[in-house]
Amino acid sequence: MRYQELEETLCRLPTVDAARVVGENGTIREIHILGSPGKAPKQVVRDVQSLAMAQFGLTVDRRVISVVQIENEEIGRSDRPAIVDILEEPVGSKLTVTVTLAWRNEMITGVASGPSAATTRLRSVGEATVAALEHAIGDDAAVALAALETPTIGTRQVAVAQIVIVSGGEERVLVGSALVGANEAQAAVRAVLDAVNRIVPSFRR
Repeated sequence: MRYQELEETLCRLPTVDAARVVGENGTIREIHILGSPGKAPKQVVRDVQSLAMAQFGLTVDRRVISVVQIENEEIGRSDRPAIVDILEEPVGSKLTVTVTLAWRNEMITGVASGPSAATTRLRSVGEATVAALEHAIGDDAAVALAALETPTIGTRQVAVAQIVIVSGGEERVLVGSALVGANEAQAAVRAVLDAVNRIVPSFRR
């Protein structure tokens, strides 16, 4: 199955601005849709299923399709990556994290693996976010996660990320933060994005 061809076909749907298909051994595991309002998300899911069947003869389980809808104006001017999905898959003693971001009408995905332990879980989330950002930055720079912690500041827990970027022979250390609410993983991703959001638009795609 040529997943890129399916992505391009899905983008022809009127309310779909970007699509990312994740598959393994010919089986579709995830379909992420970035769209604009106009149809209910459930109808968008049905449209995706119908198009996949009509064009490729594929039966797609609705449960693997996720839909995020953003106003067209926001998509058009968005120069900073936004969170679409965070997937954590524990297998035995390992944890694989997949982070999907929306950026410039596209979806970029990063994957990282580490021990399936509470003490290293958020670092894997941060590294997956950095891996996704590497797709946005391209070959213009090297980026790495130096540290990711969740200290308590005042009365609130805060995710703090330290990112190192090397570009043009210059090393830059950036720090970002995000309040931790009900979802620690989301706070970790937001902290990484907060660190790099001001400079990512300056790199080419």
